[in-house]
Amino acid sequence: MHTILGANGQIAREVSKELFKNYTQKIRQVSRNPEKVNTSDEIFSANLLNPQQTNDAVKGSEIVYLTVGLPLNTKIWQEQFPIIMHNVVAACERQKAKLAFFDNTYMYPQNAHPITEETPFQPVGEKGKVRAEIAEFLLKAMLEKRIEAVICRAPEFYGKDKTQSFINTFLFNKIKENKKPQVMLNEKTLRTLIWTPDAAKAMILIASQSENYNQTWHLPCDDNRLSFEEMIKLSEKIKKRKIEYEILSRESIESNYSELSELLPRYEYDNIFVSDKFKQKFPEFEITSYETGIRLMIEE
Repeated sequence: MHTILGANGQIAREVSKELFKNYTQKIRQVSRNPEKVNTSDEIFSANLLNPQQTNDAVKGSEIVYLTVGLPLNTKIWQEQFPIIMHNVVAACERQKAKLAFFDNTYMYPQNAHPITEETPFQPVGEKGKVRAEIAEFLLKAMLEKRIEAVICRAPEFYGKDKTQSFINTFLFNKIKENKKPQVMLNEKTLRTLIWTPDAAKAMILIASQSENYNQTWHLPCDDNRLSFEEMIKLSEKIKKRKIEYEILSRESIESNYSELSELLPRYEYDNIFVSDKFKQKFPEFEITSYETGIRLMIEE
């Protein structure tokens, strides 16, 4: 049984589709209100803040995929993410299940230096501190051999359908809807993005091989990084029209999107997320190019 905690989120859905297509039809969807993605999915309602419900949800699992997302609210993150991680690790330890954790990059320094799996945590802001705390808790459990786990870390993702990311919300969704896109702070900085299906496929590929466990892996991204300006120019080529855009100032973002404030440094500098470790291990993995991904998102 492959169990997905945080069912029906965008990464969880992509993991579900990839598992069903290429690995197994024994898939359990777990959240407070889970829904089937594939016809044979097992549905299991559980609150991961409850240790017993978490344990019951994990029972009988070979691999557990932790893909839980919470609203972008610092207080909720501080209160809930540590409890969820503690409960999931305890359940996997008790049930002898392997854990694959889908992680983000908020715990890293927010500057222009290349980020690898060896980059020390230097969180900026409270959300970053929470993400560092739960990652460090899992790393400690791995070091103590309490569980077998992998941390699969991804930068900001972009994708089709209901993908919830800042770049989808402010840029690509608006372009598709013929509205004026918005750019955070600086249109010249380079961005590293990951295509959501690529993230799911790579995570499952890592988790499917026992020698990959008890490590952190950066999930694969196209190294031909684009700036916001270049993404808009590419979108103009695809849409065959001029696209006017708005640059959001720090003051505007802090006034209208206060929960984004601590993330602003990541938009002031080039974002160089390095995934060479994965690419060397899996040289045959096909990474979706930015041009392909953007075309799939915004074409009518």
